[in-house]
Amino acid sequence: MTSPENANGQENLTTDVLVIGSGPAGGGAALALSTLGVEHMVITKYRWTANTPRAHITNQRTVEIFRDLGIEDDVLAQGTGHDLMGETVFCTSLAGDEIGRVRTWGTHPAREADYTMASPSPNCDIPQTFLEPIVIGHAASRGSRIRFDTEYVSLAQDPDGVDVTVRDRVTGHQYVIRAKYVIGADGGRSAVAADVDLPFEGEMDLAGSMNIVFHADLSQYVDYRPSVLYWVLQPGSDVGGIGMGVIRMVRPWNEWMAIWGYDINQPPPEVTDEEAIRIVHELVGDDTIPVTIRSTSLWGNNKMYATRYRAGRVFCMGDACHRHPPSNGLGSNTSIQDAYNLAWKLAYVLRGTAGEALLDSYDEERAPIGRQIVLRANKSIDEFGPIFEALGLLDAAEPEVMRRRIQDRAASTPEAAEQRVKLRKALDLKNYEFNAHGVELGQRYSSRAVVPDGTPQPEYTRDPELYYHPTTWPGARLPHVWLGRDGRRVSTHDVAGKGRFCLLTGISGESWADAASKVAAELGIDLVAHVIGPGREYNDLYEDWAGAREVGEDGCVLVRPDAHVAWRSAGAVDEPAAELTRVLAQVLAR
Repeated sequence: MTSPENANGQENLTTDVLVIGSGPAGGGAALALSTLGVEHMVITKYRWTANTPRAHITNQRTVEIFRDLGIEDDVLAQGTGHDLMGETVFCTSLAGDEIGRVRTWGTHPAREADYTMASPSPNCDIPQTFLEPIVIGHAASRGSRIRFDTEYVSLAQDPDGVDVTVRDRVTGHQYVIRAKYVIGADGGRSAVAADVDLPFEGEMDLAGSMNIVFHADLSQYVDYRPSVLYWVLQPGSDVGGIGMGVIRMVRPWNEWMAIWGYDINQPPPEVTDEEAIRIVHELVGDDTIPVTIRSTSLWGNNKMYATRYRAGRVFCMGDACHRHPPSNGLGSNTSIQDAYNLAWKLAYVLRGTAGEALLDSYDEERAPIGRQIVLRANKSIDEFGPIFEALGLLDAAEPEVMRRRIQDRAASTPEAAEQRVKLRKALDLKNYEFNAHGVELGQRYSSRAVVPDGTPQPEYTRDPELYYHPTTWPGARLPHVWLGRDGRRVSTHDVAGKGRFCLLTGISGESWADAASKVAAELGIDLVAHVIGPGREYNDLYEDWAGAREVGEDGCVLVRPDAHVAWRSAGAVDEPAAELTRVLAQVLAR
């Protein structure tokens, strides 16, 4: 990075990529870029990483990305494991009546196999306060230049780069950072997205919520039903006549977050410690529990997504593009996945091994995902309605009537039997929020960086939101299976990634592997080929790859650096080198 002086004699900075924001999206971009050796700088207006444990659910796809970037072990060591995440409870208070439970995040025995078979990596719960220092710390150790207390002011683009004016929040000094590309990862009120006029659909601030972070030993109420979330239904509580609050585990079982609503059409409430303790005691149902309040904050529920993520040399990602409630736990995951998608493309373009048009595929691939998760998260909120309806609360105005109707479900009457049936169906519907494995892993891209193989997209045999359908169809995430090498198990995801293209073939397809080495040298790219079979470097331990590859042994699957399939060939061809050159030239916009 150089530091020329501007016309006023003040020092300016230059870099290849400037990342604005250090949350999950910005931190994820910094980690990926530094791992790929891309010169970049990160600025954030805050003095350090997240000060509240906002995002927490970390799904398998994100842990896979951390695996590829070399921090999976650190993340899992700091997170709460899969086995403690899943007894999601609906109750009148923690100490009160339990209305029902849903086994969540793949912990149901019937679903656990789906999760185990789909990925080498488990999901976990790691609050943002723990995750961000890991991500930023590793990024800095690999070369990220990170400037805290540095606020974005404005930007101006030209054909060769972007001038970004920033302000040092300690001294008030303003200066310019010159970058070839800029990443706006500055959150749900993104100034970068506004300044480059990204188009949005939807609405902001549909409802108001407050977070109350507190310490309390609640083990007597939760250790026999361990979970991340406890949903508390309290008729007559402060908001809307029907109160639905949340007690969320931050660290088992003594650090928590209470989530409660407020009327967003009224002035924001001032939540004193006394008021916060009262809310916590109501949700717990025990006012003798000692509670220490750590922080309170207000936020709005949104339903808004950008229809385009790129404006010239500026790219936006994370909450800057997709703004939604925390339902489904998709926010930080999608943000990190945005960063992972863009980072390798920037690396290839900056090295001169890909054309500028490759960067358009970021927008083409990630904008549909952003729309999907915004709509899914908001639909999950709507799916609480059937629970209220089953309990007979929607047409009741008096809190005492509501409480009695909740209790009525225990009666031995035809009406109560019908109520119990409705409640079972309503709780089952919450699988779309808490076990949406297909939403988490089933992303299939369609863009200029994916080359069709002439086959139709495979049909889903099970619900595509609830269930992940592995396929090597171009654009899909590479299926995980265990291979064998030197007596140990290795995932297909471990042989792919690492910033390089990967070609997988069988013994009858060794001509593809020979061609790959020639094409890699000619194009100047990192492309590795692996022949899978007995006596080769990797063995198909359980014959799972033979079933997952969906091509013949003499065919091949070409995988991008982000573990999505770029293209595949059903079998051998007369000139494999020419075919690979054609495909890679298209993917890389050469």
